[in-house]
Amino acid sequence: MINADLNTIEGRVYPARRKTQNLVGGASPIQARSFCLGYVTLEPRGGQVPWHNQEQEEVYFVLEGTGEMCLGDERRTMSAGQVVYIPPNVFHQLTNIGETPLRMIYCYGPAGDVAHWRQELDGTLPRAGIEAPPLPQGASPQHHKKPETHQNQSS
Repeated sequence: MINADLNTIEGRVYPARRKTQNLVGGASPIQARSFCLGYVTLEPRGGQVPWHNQEQEEVYFVLEGTGEMCLGDERRTMSAGQVVYIPPNVFHQLTNIGETPLRMIYCYGPAGDVAHWRQELDGTLPRAGIEAPPLPQGASPQHHKKPETHQNQSS
């Protein structure tokens, strides 16, 4: 039996003030062909999964906290217990707008790395309204600055 334990998965901290721990796929001992699954913590007041897209379809399941979800040209508030479906190739962003950490689970398929992880670490994310479609009106700005340094932890 292969298992993974969230309590022992170090994960990676990203410049947009989030920590991602791979449960299935990435650095996890569990590898699946059809999907990847992970646990994400967004820091209070602005921690973010920045504006990006990918070929895989995906869902975000908010476990606790309050966030602003942007999907294509839509923007709405999400809170604990809510799930959003993200179609393939549609730009999306989740920003913690609360005073406490936002914790969520993502699941996307098929399995494989997504470019935005490396782009964020390298400071090369396509910028909203320049190299990528604009964010919905009134949305929290996209984090896209190149970090001064980044940690070399497992993704």
